[in-house]
Amino acid sequence: MNGTFPLLSLLIWLPILAGVITLAIGNARPTMARWFAVASAVLVFALTVPLFTRFDFANAGMQFEEARVWIASYSIQYHVGIDGISAALIALTTFTSVLVLIGAWASVNERVSQYYAAFLILEGLMIGVFSALDSMLFYVFFEGMLIPMFIIIGVWGGPRRVYASVKFFLYTFLGSLFMLVGLIYLYLKGGSWQLSDMYALPLTMHEQTWLFFAFFIAFAVKVPMFPVHTWLPDAHVEAPTAGSVVLAAIMLKIGGYGFLRFALPIVPDASWAWAWLPLTLSIIAVIYVGLVALVQDDMKKLIAYSSIAHMGFVTIGTFVALSLVRELGNPIGAELGLQGAMVQMISHGFVSGAMFSCVGVLYDRMHSRMIRDYGGVANVMPWFAAFMVFFAMANSGLPGTSGFVGEFMVILAAFQKSPLLAFGAAFTLIIGAAYTLWLVKRVVWGEVGNAHVAELTDINKREGFVLGAFAVGVLLLGVWPKPLTDLMQPSIAQLAKQIESSKL
Repeated sequence: MNGTFPLLSLLIWLPILAGVITLAIGNARPTMARWFAVASAVLVFALTVPLFTRFDFANAGMQFEEARVWIASYSIQYHVGIDGISAALIALTTFTSVLVLIGAWASVNERVSQYYAAFLILEGLMIGVFSALDSMLFYVFFEGMLIPMFIIIGVWGGPRRVYASVKFFLYTFLGSLFMLVGLIYLYLKGGSWQLSDMYALPLTMHEQTWLFFAFFIAFAVKVPMFPVHTWLPDAHVEAPTAGSVVLAAIMLKIGGYGFLRFALPIVPDASWAWAWLPLTLSIIAVIYVGLVALVQDDMKKLIAYSSIAHMGFVTIGTFVALSLVRELGNPIGAELGLQGAMVQMISHGFVSGAMFSCVGVLYDRMHSRMIRDYGGVANVMPWFAAFMVFFAMANSGLPGTSGFVGEFMVILAAFQKSPLLAFGAAFTLIIGAAYTLWLVKRVVWGEVGNAHVAELTDINKREGFVLGAFAVGVLLLGVWPKPLTDLMQPSIAQLAKQIESSKL
């Protein structure tokens, strides 16, 4: 199947086709639309199994490659393939997509077929982003996925949904235009849109600097990094639960993935020279945004700010790796930083998706996200409380959960560069525990807050399945991260070698 059967194309286009069919089913048959969409998402998830059973774990190169001429006059190809890095993110995408569609079963009753269709199409486009080896194909998928999320927030969101969706679209779209300019320059210089050709293209420091900032702006908005993070809390607060889960669990990872796939290997010298900038902004995000989360009275907004702080670890690990391999000649430390960044991305997908799902469970019952409207939920929803406390511990970086593994690896790598930098990164564990545990204290523990809380019912089997699946992912990655790190290690080692070599 590896290299002959078009498995990646099937993974990309099957959910998109299923989304079109779901649209055709129509809103008059919501139950059929739900069943068809969930079945399609399960099938796509099942199709990721051959990615791993037939994956060559010792191969650092691209696998399952498909290459066809797309636009011959501009040398643009439909070229897809995966390595260990993209395989892990595709698995996260298909896993999360199943859970959000199941989780939305009873919470969306208007335009049901359109809602489920938007998520299926979004899933296919996100898989395309992680698979694309032609930079223009990557850009098409990168921009295309904004459309379904824009619709999801703008149609099924909260009272300020139009403002939030437009802000989300403008920030991410305008940021990616800088990347487009950079890609066009690389094509005009080298005559190819292929990432492998761009990696080998010699570039002066002046060229690399301009290209670095083109990539940096595009992916910093996506992560998002301070100070271009302000679109995210608005988008999360107004988005429906499933939209918040996909946005936090998958779409933010595309920013981190972009740094690993574009900025570091294409412009390694400029990335090293300017590494202090993302490192500084990441430390600010980790500390300042964590303090902002501490004063929030809206559960969704608190978790949104928490996401920004935790994604700061991804950029710290990424750019610490550059400094370690270039300044200290420490490729092992660089690999540790890159591995930590990737493990943190996968972990954050599980933990943030679970936290937003917990908020969705409460919102479906109380139609309020305000912390003050709750209190003593554990008295009436013990199973829910158990899950929420577990995910809160993971969000705080408790050893034994996935939240600890990636952050610990990044802190270890950061310490090899600068103990002060490591201290700044580790400080988020204190702040993270503060805002997360304070959220749990006010929502879950204590006496029953009011009559509305007293009438709450515990999670049903469907909700238990969704939260349970997230819990398995958090726990499995927390106690046994080796399969994930083994999957990514050859690709990480190759990336460390790429950034070690100068293009000057």
